[in-house]
Amino acid sequence: MSIVFVPKKLRGKAKINQETIQRLLDENDQLVRCIAEYMQKGRAVECVQYQQILHRNIVYLATIADASPDNMPPSSNSTSNETSASATPTVNGHGGTR
Repeated sequence: MSIVFVPKKLRGKAKINQETIQRLLDENDQLVRCIAEYMQKGRAVECVQYQQILHRNIVYLATIADASPDNMPPSSNSTSNETSASATPTVNGHGGTR
């Protein structure tokens, strides 16, 4: 059973740590593999329950990520933006599209 299924009386009281997040990611990996295996065997109906658990886990992880933006690693957007800007063709000496 997924660790996301928490009794109502305990909801909101669980401590979120790296270990919990990693367990969910590992579980999601297993769910994706299981879904893919069932799909290859043509057993799509059996996939539904696993897809629902995977969806719930992903929504839970997204909620955690949205609720704690200061736990995110520093973004490298400035580096990637500079790289993509330099790769953009220039028109009349100005970067941009033609």
